[in-house]
Amino acid sequence: MSDPIISVSGLRGIVGQSLTPAVAVRYVAAFAAQLPPGPVVVARDGRPTGTMLAAAVHGTLAASGRTVLDAGVCATPTVGVLVKAKGAAGGVQISASHNPPEYNGLKLFSDEGRVIPAGPGRAVLEAYRAGKSGWASHDRVGQVQPLEDTTSDHLRLLLATVRPEVVVKRSGRVLLDSNAGAGSRLGELLLQALGCEVVVLGGESNGQFEHPPEPTAENLRGVCQRVVAARCDLGFCQDPDADRLAIIDESGRYLGEEYTLAICLDHVLSRRTGFQPVQQQTQGIVTNCATSRMAQDLAKKYNVPFFRSAVGEANVVDEMLARGAVFGGEGNGGPIDPRVGLVRDSFVGMAQVLSAMATRDLPVSKLADELPRYEIRKTTVKLAPEKLPAALDAVEKLFSDARANRLDGLRLDWPDRWLIVRGSNTEPIVRVIAEAPTAGVAADLCEQTDASLRGI
Repeated sequence: MSDPIISVSGLRGIVGQSLTPAVAVRYVAAFAAQLPPGPVVVARDGRPTGTMLAAAVHGTLAASGRTVLDAGVCATPTVGVLVKAKGAAGGVQISASHNPPEYNGLKLFSDEGRVIPAGPGRAVLEAYRAGKSGWASHDRVGQVQPLEDTTSDHLRLLLATVRPEVVVKRSGRVLLDSNAGAGSRLGELLLQALGCEVVVLGGESNGQFEHPPEPTAENLRGVCQRVVAARCDLGFCQDPDADRLAIIDESGRYLGEEYTLAICLDHVLSRRTGFQPVQQQTQGIVTNCATSRMAQDLAKKYNVPFFRSAVGEANVVDEMLARGAVFGGEGNGGPIDPRVGLVRDSFVGMAQVLSAMATRDLPVSKLADELPRYEIRKTTVKLAPEKLPAALDAVEKLFSDARANRLDGLRLDWPDRWLIVRGSNTEPIVRVIAEAPTAGVAADLCEQTDASLRGI
């Protein structure tokens, strides 16, 4: 890899190859030049290379005349909270999320405390490619100010969304797998505040991952066994920057990331009359178009509006703001609660799941089993980008009995199943995702689609 992978909200790459200090300096200088006046929050996850990149980011922002509010090791959703709490002009999170150890990245935040949306993101990208910057004179160079307390504001907001006294009465033993990322710092505080006895795995934020960092079923097999061995009521598993959460039930069953959002939605919607009035609030919910239809079913159950966005956290937040939604998120384990912040947040997932268990006096396994059951299948097919339009047309023709939508790639809907076909923004591949009542039906949809794509 010679070039970093760049999206509208950030970049990532292999340290020393596609991501170097020079790349970081150029990118952050472009970002600083687009921001309104004010300080900038900077944080990192636990990866060892984050220290080096933080030094480059700090120096670039200071040289651009910015005061740097250094949050040190900090979860991505906490960065959003800090940007708002400190009245900052923006933020930079140094993290490669769930990518392997050789990767790192830069995620950009607006002054709203959210990942920057497409418009400002494109402006940063254009400035980066043009090499634009706004270096300050010697008498206007900024300073770096360490933030002593980075968790209190976030913790306060989280606790305000539940009834802690109720949760404490039902709390039990919880395994928290932070996998040497940034999540343990607030995660342990939150769980203790909710009365839990906490067993922490990977609590030291040093980036020495004990298992591959993406919280998938395959990667968490050992953690599933440890939930049972430690006699825990459930396990919470975070990715390194703690914006995603997977759940393991008391029997060691991997519930996964899709169920994180679904359990949260079921609980939040059941209590929706308790929301504080918000101008133009619809009481509706938003998920992206590749998230399980459990969310759509729950919206129907509670008679609230349901909206879909294109894939990507920034797109979900855009739609939530446009619709005045009370909750949203992505099926990769990323719930978004606007009462806390406009960022995918594993801590929101923990608080709402524990609140649901306490309110219903049920184990998490029962909460999951009550939800509509679907099976998801995901595949990829190599395809040159220029062939994508013809490929989407061919798949739509193949499944002419489905309702088609081109919001993001091609989504096809039937009464009990759906299929989405999307081109990758970073690789010459097409991603195919199908969800159906059974694994066999989902697999058949993917297989038919794969065969059609390979014929293009």
